[in-house]
Amino acid sequence: MLASLDNANEEIARLKSELDRLGALEVADLERQREALKVEIREMRDQLVRETATLQAELDDLRSRVVKTQEAEILQEVGLYDYRHPLSDSVTYKDELAKLKDQIKALARQDGGAIETAQGWTVNGSEAQGKKMLRDYSKLMLRAYNAEADNLVRGMKPYKLASAVERLNKVTATIERLGKTMSIRVTGHYHQLRIREMELTADYQEMLAREKEKEREEKERLREQRKVELEIAREKARLDKERQHYSNALQALIEKGDSEGAGRLRAQLDEIDRAMEEVDYRAANVRAGYVYVISNVGALGARMIKVGMTRRLDPMDRVRELSDASVPFNFDVHAMFFSEDAYGIEAEMHRRLAVTRVNRVNLRREFFYATPSEARDLLMELTGELLQFNEEPEALEYHQSLQVVQGEQPRPLVV
Repeated sequence: MLASLDNANEEIARLKSELDRLGALEVADLERQREALKVEIREMRDQLVRETATLQAELDDLRSRVVKTQEAEILQEVGLYDYRHPLSDSVTYKDELAKLKDQIKALARQDGGAIETAQGWTVNGSEAQGKKMLRDYSKLMLRAYNAEADNLVRGMKPYKLASAVERLNKVTATIERLGKTMSIRVTGHYHQLRIREMELTADYQEMLAREKEKEREEKERLREQRKVELEIAREKARLDKERQHYSNALQALIEKGDSEGAGRLRAQLDEIDRAMEEVDYRAANVRAGYVYVISNVGALGARMIKVGMTRRLDPMDRVRELSDASVPFNFDVHAMFFSEDAYGIEAEMHRRLAVTRVNRVNLRREFFYATPSEARDLLMELTGELLQFNEEPEALEYHQSLQVVQGEQPRPLVV
């Protein structure tokens, strides 16, 4: 029996030695470590999920407090300005703003109703100290609020109104949150007055800009009218002088008995009289003038035209003015024709081309996304005939410039 026990012990020792050799004990140890790591990783993952949720909540809260202030981003979203408080003119807006500012100042005074606080607040058991603390904190909060509101009003632009109102709303919410312990908050009435101030300021600036634009338009119209009047006066003076010269020459020929020469001069005098009648007609008929269709391929591209009218005696003077130093190339004329109702034809052309208008806000900018041929078809419908129309723009300087560029060798940019 002892021999069997010894044999069993030997077998156990051999098996243990074999297990040690095979690394079975190490595998068991690694298994326990792996399980421990799984638990640790699971705990870390759960903690990471909780931290991520917390950070996301904080991020959402911060995003809710952020107000878009980048002008480029705001401008991309802005549409046509809509008046919040439509009034007749900028003077009326200015008067209304002055009245509103007086109301704001009255409310902002001590206990004027701009801010609310808790009642019965005590400090160290003293109600007087509690009132003083509330008064000091209220004054501090109101000063911060007014500083933000004043800054928004000073930097107000019509297209920034929505973001400014949103910002002031968030300032109000922040003050209420910070003053929650003492129930300090800006009153709704005062807050609405400051918002109304921003709205009236935006309205006033927009009205002022539109009035200035109308003033510029009127000045431009008067300048153009003055140029026409000066042209007509100069032409009449020239024709009067020329007629007097021919009249004197005719009288001399009659006295000499040169009937043939006198006949020629009478024919020339008739032409001068017809020219004078035409000038008088142009001076009397303010709707008569030239309608033109022009383009500038080098500056505006192949699919943009300008349709306008001028009362100048020489309509090309107007085209030459448009081809000044503000554009790199001269305008090309596609159509230029006289009409007794040039204003009417121009207005109808603009109406039919309205969907292709480039500037939808300032209608004095008479540029359209259209080709000369499309303008020709519309003019044919309106006038019935066109004596002359140039389909293709000459664009001489533009094409010459392209040839020069193609022939040049690349050169480094000099800064």
